[in-house]
Amino acid sequence: MQLNEVTKQFIKEHAGDDPVRLLLSAARYPEVDMPFAVEQIQARKQIKDKLPGWYQHTDLIFPSKISAEQCSSESTAFYKQQLVEEGQSLCDLTGGLGIDSYYFSRKVRQVTYIERFPEYCEAARQNFSVLQADNVIVKNGDATELLQDIDQVDVFYIDPARRGGGNKRVFALQDCEPDLPRLLPQLLQKAPRVIAKLSPMVDIKMTLDLLPGTTAIHVLSVKNDCKELLFVIEGEPDRIDPVIYCWNLSSDREELFTTSPEEEKRLSVGSAADIKRYLYEPNTSVLKAGAFKAVTRTGVEKLHPHSHLYTSEELVNDFPGRKFRIEEVIPFTGKTAKNLSKDIPQANITVRNFPLTVEELRKRTRIKEGGDIYLFATTCLANEKALVKCRKV
Repeated sequence: MQLNEVTKQFIKEHAGDDPVRLLLSAARYPEVDMPFAVEQIQARKQIKDKLPGWYQHTDLIFPSKISAEQCSSESTAFYKQQLVEEGQSLCDLTGGLGIDSYYFSRKVRQVTYIERFPEYCEAARQNFSVLQADNVIVKNGDATELLQDIDQVDVFYIDPARRGGGNKRVFALQDCEPDLPRLLPQLLQKAPRVIAKLSPMVDIKMTLDLLPGTTAIHVLSVKNDCKELLFVIEGEPDRIDPVIYCWNLSSDREELFTTSPEEEKRLSVGSAADIKRYLYEPNTSVLKAGAFKAVTRTGVEKLHPHSHLYTSEELVNDFPGRKFRIEEVIPFTGKTAKNLSKDIPQANITVRNFPLTVEELRKRTRIKEGGDIYLFATTCLANEKALVKCRKV
């Protein structure tokens, strides 16, 4: 993979062009390796917002478009730095594009990057050099085979590949590569801590059974979109109640809520007798963690055992999610649905524990999408269906 000045200039000038048209026009640019250049253009589009720090470097190369699609974002990579300490050594068993390896290297003493694909290793060597990450050692090979040659380290980091045969996406942890549950005992013989980055699609409770010794789970969301789960495994696989950190980075603030599986199991939470002045919707990290009862610690009441919407008389500023000021609670009937668009011609609709989908409700009410009104279609304590009209706080 050669990124000479001619190719760099071509990539800059054609950053917004259609990739297919560029490939078809390859004969017009004999001095440019067109497939390589187009791959770089596509990869750079993927990282423009995801990795703004890397996007500024024109000398970085990308082994494939998919490497840019699957890598960590800059914000989640920064978050992961708090899971390691200065002076530690870390081994990244599934290096990929090298985003996590690079950001870990800015904190720890030394990083060993392992990747089975030679072209990824070639790109990583060049990129680490460009970024002056001189404390990263690049090794090409299968992590399960190279593991026997690795000395003791402080931390193993692993992001099992979530694609199986035929490039089909898989989510069961045992179907990913490497097979982390099988490999875990070996890893814990060589390091006191293992950090596993897993798909946001995995079931947390089932995964805890597969990864005994988990002491912490980090549920990471960016702009209310759950990006990844981090399982931190340490020491002996005794019965541990891991801390669950629900983190969401929005455009204007950072939300962090902590709970545990035992707390959620132990709590007995009733439902609000009526809907009060404010409505709350938990962020995706809280919902993924299943902290439906624990979130009431913030001072809110649940609308209904199965609605996962909350209310309060006074505003709870630190609630981990969206906050709304309620303007009206409308009992839902066929008649009200039919005439609703006269008073509310446009609104953002959300359904929670409601018999209709958003599309079905829009069809019934003829309410157009958008605007600054929010309608939550839900079920209240007495199993009454209602539409809660509100505005964002």
